[in-house]
Amino acid sequence: MTLAADLLLTNAEVHTLDDSDETHEAVAVRDGRIVRVGPEYEVRFLEGVGTEVVDLDGRVLLPGFIDAHTHLTATGRYLVHADLSKADSPDDALDRLRARADETNSTGDETGNATEEAGAWVLGFGYDESMWDESRYLTREDLDSVSDSRPVVAFREDMHVASLNGVALDRLVDEMPAEDVHREDGDPTGVVVEEAVDPVYEAIEPDAEQAEKLVRAAQQYANERGVTGIHDMVRKSRAPEVYRTLDMAGDLSIRVRINYWADHLDALVETGERTNYGSEFVRTGAIKSYTDGSFGGRTAKLSEPYADDEDETGQWVVDPDELGDIVSRADEAGFQVTAHAIGDEAIEAVLDAYEDCESPGESRHRVEHVELASDEAIERFGELGVVASVQPNFLKWAGEDGLYDSRLGDRRTETNQYPALLDAGAPLAFGSDCMPLDPLLGIHHAVNAPDESQQVGVTAALRAYTLGAAYAGFDEERLGTIEVGKRADFVALDRSPWDHEESISDIGVALTVVDGDVVYDGRKK
Repeated sequence: MTLAADLLLTNAEVHTLDDSDETHEAVAVRDGRIVRVGPEYEVRFLEGVGTEVVDLDGRVLLPGFIDAHTHLTATGRYLVHADLSKADSPDDALDRLRARADETNSTGDETGNATEEAGAWVLGFGYDESMWDESRYLTREDLDSVSDSRPVVAFREDMHVASLNGVALDRLVDEMPAEDVHREDGDPTGVVVEEAVDPVYEAIEPDAEQAEKLVRAAQQYANERGVTGIHDMVRKSRAPEVYRTLDMAGDLSIRVRINYWADHLDALVETGERTNYGSEFVRTGAIKSYTDGSFGGRTAKLSEPYADDEDETGQWVVDPDELGDIVSRADEAGFQVTAHAIGDEAIEAVLDAYEDCESPGESRHRVEHVELASDEAIERFGELGVVASVQPNFLKWAGEDGLYDSRLGDRRTETNQYPALLDAGAPLAFGSDCMPLDPLLGIHHAVNAPDESQQVGVTAALRAYTLGAAYAGFDEERLGTIEVGKRADFVALDRSPWDHEESISDIGVALTVVDGDVVYDGRKK
């Protein structure tokens, strides 16, 4: 006797995205697993009295998107606090901060911050001055106009730069490395970078209850964009505790791989955790480290000076010797390692550290961002089997007069060379860095990049956001394609990205399914 399916997805254009890249009409799911993929008449044999049947009305069904680089609580903060990502000028950003200040009183609202003191903060997230006609950081003077009695902070979207008003600076400047505090005529401008941003994050860290609200808001936002799994980069955060609490309660609608910062390494070793330990929904991932900073802050480490500052080549956030020690200790303890590296000097340093490991490919060590890799470094990715975990949405900066142009000049077309990485045999995983968390936006940019050296086809882009990201998390046997035996994680799109290459970012998500459960249904809207 054949057992009935729990869920049938019918009348669909099912793209498996496996090696054969077959197209089918329907999928059957039982107990959270795919049990049949094929013609609708065949899949219908598994329909029973209690089977839920979803008619997708010809929509495209894909494996669920896996975002290989996120900060989910940061996305929650965009949703709760002032969202500056849509600001088109300094004045617009300040208006959004003023509106947020008006929404909250001096003790904050229910989704504010951890303490009474922190509740008074006015926070905004995600500004990108490179997209403004008046391309400049927000300053102390700007933010003093929002409030001169409450601390006000605006975070640049790369999270390596923050702008503070006078109240916030007075509280925290003594805790900040002097070299990371921008000054003019000896006085702080309000702009801080790299390690000087850390005290700000510590001051506004939410408590467990507030962190859960941020995660729940961001989880819903992710599901609405077809995201079924994330690799979250966490540091001094309550997010891991929240994920496990929601998992135990059955309230987690997204698979989470927790990549812990290197300062967690000793504690993780002591408690016996290792890469891939965990449940069906929450697993331990990699040990994460920085090397350099960002292009936005001119702190990415380059072999040649910045085009807009000939005296600057960036800085080490973690120098190569310290990085080598972190990689060695984590690798020997049985952990996957991943390191943030944007500039060509930083990328080379990470690859050097991985090359000293016994089996960097088997360990699936990763480099996050890989924005300006030399031809030699790209070949090394393939030779070592190191995962290139990249963010295609960053290609919004790759056009003429964009951020890459201002920072790198002619080198802008040497950034984000995804075709070369694939040709070299490097495992390629796509993520968003929550800038913003939106796979279809990233896929759009990868397909429609300004330069041919950055463009990949629709299928390759989709695979990087599904099977590629699954591989980066040791999950290719259970996730990333639509095949019998794999977990039932899907996204249904209103239109085909193959038929609408020039407008992929405008395609709507119709349905998101995680472990056989419909967690978002946009067809009703």
